[in-house]
Amino acid sequence: MDQIVAPGSDNGWPRLRVDDWTQSRETVHMWTQIVGKIRMALTPMLNHWWHVTLYVTPRGLTTSKIPYGRGAFDIEFDFRAHRLHLRASNGAAGSVILEAKSVAEFHAEVSEALGRLGIETSIRAVPNEVDPAIPFAEDYQHASYDAEAVRLFWQQLVQADRVLNEFRSYFRGKASPVHFFWGAMDLACTRFSGRGAPAHPGGVPNCADWVMVEAYSHELSSCGFWPGGGDEGAFYSYAYPEPAGYAEYLTEADGAIYSQSGRLYLLPYENVRTAPDPDRMLLRFLQATYGAAAETGHWDRAALEADPARWRR
Repeated sequence: MDQIVAPGSDNGWPRLRVDDWTQSRETVHMWTQIVGKIRMALTPMLNHWWHVTLYVTPRGLTTSKIPYGRGAFDIEFDFRAHRLHLRASNGAAGSVILEAKSVAEFHAEVSEALGRLGIETSIRAVPNEVDPAIPFAEDYQHASYDAEAVRLFWQQLVQADRVLNEFRSYFRGKASPVHFFWGAMDLACTRFSGRGAPAHPGGVPNCADWVMVEAYSHELSSCGFWPGGGDEGAFYSYAYPEPAGYAEYLTEADGAIYSQSGRLYLLPYENVRTAPDPDRMLLRFLQATYGAAAETGHWDRAALEADPARWRR
């Protein structure tokens, strides 16, 4: 079977410089917050805010199914056709064109599209985890949309999502899905030791401390992809609470470093993209940084880890 790769990319991992799409990234970030808050308002709560996230699709990002009344609907960012699709289980559908427009315009158009589908909801229409936090209805500052850059970003997510899901398969303990958190605009996957954790101190811009307390209620090792770090974004991994010796456990490999300010390990996206085997390099980083958390945190690795190929034998 032929391998599916991104157009214009030799290995499927596209090149996208962070500085080349800053304004579009900030606009799309706010758009994903609007859509994510709609899911949050209508979906039953799950631990660690897993009910608010978005998921990578073969076209973009989706809310997945959102319950409403006796039916359901979903919202999907289609970053190939550059439309926002809204689809209800009763057959009704609508869309919003993704193009250069302000956050205020996007917010109004999404609200109108929901209304035409007969869906009523109310969200806290102010962004989280950013400063300043401009109310969506008043945000005419963010109004850029570079369609090609957004498509490349989605292709970055496709690649990261694929490898993160492979990494997830090696763990039988409690683990999150691979999902997109619209607060910090990162794709993440989190493993848990099974033990509780001290209350998180909070302090995240425009985000209540109790939100972080729920997110970090149990001991964890989390990893993912963030499009804002490094020249082309970065993969990250951190532990909470950070065990003694975690920061010193790994020596630099493949260009990965430990950031004292962020208290996490970072691997530049461009290092992965240009590697002879990008998947292997990224998996090596994910496994090594998880191993650092599990070893220094004294996790029960024999009980928590699994071989995903165990039934093929």
